[in-house]
Amino acid sequence: MRNSSQPPAEAKRSAREVFTALSGLIVGMFVAVLSGTVVSTSMPVIIADLGGTQSQYTWVITASLLATAVSTPIWGKLADLVDRKILIQISLVLFTAGTVIAGFSTDTNMLIAVRVLQGVGVGGLMSLVMIAVALIISPRERGKYMGVVGGIMALGTIGGPLLGGLLTDVWGWRSNFFVGVPFALVALVLLQFTLHLPKPQGAKVSIDYFGIVLLAVGVSTLLIWVSMGGSEFDWDSATSITLAAVAGVAIAGFVAVEFFVREPIVPMTLFRNRTFTLSVIASIAIGVSMFATSVFLAQYFQLARGATPTESGLMTIPMIVGQMGASIIIGQLVSRYGKWKGWMLTGSVLTTIGVSLMSTLRYDTPFILVAVYMFVLGAGLGMVMQNLTLIVQNDTDPRQLGAASSNVNFFRTIAGTIGVTIMGSMLSTSVGNYISDGLGDFTPTTEAEGTALQSLASGDVPKVAELPDTIRAIVEGAYGHGIADAFIIAIPLAVISIIAIAFIKNKPLSTKSAGDQLREQAEESAIEVSEAEIGASTGTLRVVNGDVAAPSTGSTTVLEREDRKRGR
Repeated sequence: MRNSSQPPAEAKRSAREVFTALSGLIVGMFVAVLSGTVVSTSMPVIIADLGGTQSQYTWVITASLLATAVSTPIWGKLADLVDRKILIQISLVLFTAGTVIAGFSTDTNMLIAVRVLQGVGVGGLMSLVMIAVALIISPRERGKYMGVVGGIMALGTIGGPLLGGLLTDVWGWRSNFFVGVPFALVALVLLQFTLHLPKPQGAKVSIDYFGIVLLAVGVSTLLIWVSMGGSEFDWDSATSITLAAVAGVAIAGFVAVEFFVREPIVPMTLFRNRTFTLSVIASIAIGVSMFATSVFLAQYFQLARGATPTESGLMTIPMIVGQMGASIIIGQLVSRYGKWKGWMLTGSVLTTIGVSLMSTLRYDTPFILVAVYMFVLGAGLGMVMQNLTLIVQNDTDPRQLGAASSNVNFFRTIAGTIGVTIMGSMLSTSVGNYISDGLGDFTPTTEAEGTALQSLASGDVPKVAELPDTIRAIVEGAYGHGIADAFIIAIPLAVISIIAIAFIKNKPLSTKSAGDQLREQAEESAIEVSEAEIGASTGTLRVVNGDVAAPSTGSTTVLEREDRKRGR
């Protein structure tokens, strides 16, 4: 009877079969990484060319991060309900379309708007790819494969800034947005023919539209309040109070709604799981450090040290080597020995040391020291980020895999977005103050110096290479000191990540993939239905503590076993 109701077991995949299945995902992630990093070193040039301010510079970054954050849990929830393969393809198309349109931007506001579309696509790719990997590979084996995937990502991460700087210096910054299109087309073809994922088991799609609106309104209003408070309006003004109240009410309303809707974007039941809750806290702390370095390092090298985009890309290599090297090596070690907690604690300590060192930067800090600071911070992030998602997936019901995985990324992105916005606002204020102090007794003696002072007074991001030497030194010093001050915010958050990871239960990694677990659950459900049908056909049903069960014949039925598990 058991054999007739049991679905056929899936044969263990070979390494070649796994990599074939992952090929489309790898290229898709490569497109996302490349398209992001290729622009990073060119962003100061882009904003200066489009006439943007420091505030707009920050919003070009946070607009994408905000869209990523809001859409990530939505993509994750959809992954528990509808075809994951189609969702991955849709997210890749959205991201590519947004990237291409960004290449035709005529002003900073258009670029900010298009970055929202990019962010929606990135939200899908970042959450759905990890979900797909979890469905194919067990937690214990995942490190081995993700190490190779990490190597491919390292190519995009390291090569992107170098390629972006070269393209900007030779053909202009717009070419950065088109370089990933051929890879995106290849990824779509590979996904169609190589990726085969189990489909959700007949779940009825129910979208939490009200929750989506409340989340978007709450987070967006919060970011507007944080980024513009103190500059566009006073903190105690009616505008400030109104924005804060709207943000608070919307976020509180979102939390309340999630308790009652049928398919919540952020299932509050997930927080009953200690691993999930502590991982979210750690992700919040790590997210600020991660996004801050990606946003402000390019500014530091180009505005504080006068580097070209190409030179800026070369200077970030120690950070990338530390991050991707640690991710690959530690992934292999976790897969081989099944031990993860010690590495994550080490990574969180290194992250704390790294951001503390970054807060000491100045425009004339010897580059060898800057390289060491970046490497330490990168290594810490590489040890922690990937493994946070891994341990959550390892300790979550596979039926909630999408929601759990995406929400770790969601909170990390939300925290990173808010953190970058606060740091950007702080940087804008600090730089303005440092420049004002430096130019307090300065009297222009040439027309070029007078023009430079007028440009600085407008608040636009300066083109440092075009400034007179007398003013350039003051501006570089202001940006070097201001960026270092911004990193101070990340220090206490990094300490919190150490504490959170220390209290996560050291649960062994499972040797079964989420797909295997889902098939086992389907098998148990089929057995239960089969036994109930047999009891009904023979008329020998009996009641066990209010549940209908087949009669006892010396063996234990599935329903009785479930009763015992629940303590009935």
